[in-house]
Amino acid sequence: MTRPLLSQREFVATMAMLFATVALSIDAMLPGLPLIAAQLTPDAPNLAQLVVTSFVLGMGIGTLISGPMSDAFGRKPVLIGSAVIYAVAAALCFFAPSLETLLIARVLQGIGGAGPRAVGTALMRDLYKGRDMARIISFVMMIFTLVPAVAPLIGQGVMAVAGWRDLFLVFLAFSAMVNLRFFLRQPETLPPAARRPLHLSLLWSATKELAHHRIALTSTLCQTLTQACLFATLSSIQGIFDQYFHIAAWFPICFTLIAVCAMSGSFVNARIVMQVGMRRVLIATYILQVGLTLLVLAGLFAGVLGPLALPAFLIWAIGIFAMMGLSMGNLNALAMEDLGHIAGFASSVITAFATMGSVVLAIPVGQAFNGTPLPLLIGVLMFSSVALVLIQMVRKRPA
Repeated sequence: MTRPLLSQREFVATMAMLFATVALSIDAMLPGLPLIAAQLTPDAPNLAQLVVTSFVLGMGIGTLISGPMSDAFGRKPVLIGSAVIYAVAAALCFFAPSLETLLIARVLQGIGGAGPRAVGTALMRDLYKGRDMARIISFVMMIFTLVPAVAPLIGQGVMAVAGWRDLFLVFLAFSAMVNLRFFLRQPETLPPAARRPLHLSLLWSATKELAHHRIALTSTLCQTLTQACLFATLSSIQGIFDQYFHIAAWFPICFTLIAVCAMSGSFVNARIVMQVGMRRVLIATYILQVGLTLLVLAGLFAGVLGPLALPAFLIWAIGIFAMMGLSMGNLNALAMEDLGHIAGFASSVITAFATMGSVVLAIPVGQAFNGTPLPLLIGVLMFSSVALVLIQMVRKRPA
């Protein structure tokens, strides 16, 4: 196994900023959804949520391409090519004259944004495995979480002095800065001797191997359900603060509070995963999420929360974001532990399936938004309950 020439600290920071390109592209858009709805789809304001999920859909499509290409040509060339696609799409979004055009450009932008997710995970698998990989991903997630924490504030600030379209110029500039640093500082992690040509027979054999790997499949389904909880929340949360709590102006600050508090999830996982193990952390995480969702849902249905409704919802939302930090690194590490020889392809398929599947699950929850948190809570309860059942089916020798 090769080792990075960068120090572990700089490697983690570099990967976190690459991943943060995706978070910025999603979360900075949230304060702009009412303006996009008013300008481009005033008769059906819930359709503006598709600006978020269309980007995520593009990421799912892009991972099917970027992962295998990184196995064939190396990690760095594919990541830089993805950055070029992302930049072109951001410019198209800036000039989009209609919602339909904007959504198509956002799908293309998501395809470009797939590089950091799929190839970045494979790059980390080149260097680490098992609990070591889970620990590194947790550190990456801790730094990465800072960007979604401030992204809505960035979005609100940009719109205060310009407009929602100018957000895409910010995305373009951030991506260029981060990818230039990556290109100059990060060595290639996949030597030519370890690369797999893009032959259909090799891709088919790798697909069959992945399809028969029970732990990888179960982990992928759990990733799908976990991300569905997140994307459903992102689709509805701005509307909940606006229409249910009537504090739309405070949404970016509240979102920052949620994201900062949720950083504890990655921190806790990095500290305990080596001692406790990935599966036990995952089971405990889903049990807590199901229990918390049931409590808040019951309180809202019964109408007994009163002035505590907002604090209860904030705590619940922190739990959703903390669940990502406590679960995604472990699920990725579980799925990839025995797949190092096809890391790029495996990461591509796993990420693509989980991302596209989560969009399919999250869109109906977002479109069911009725001015209350109830559709979101019901959807998350269903997703997290199924994930809890699935992860308890995983049996693995100690990592």
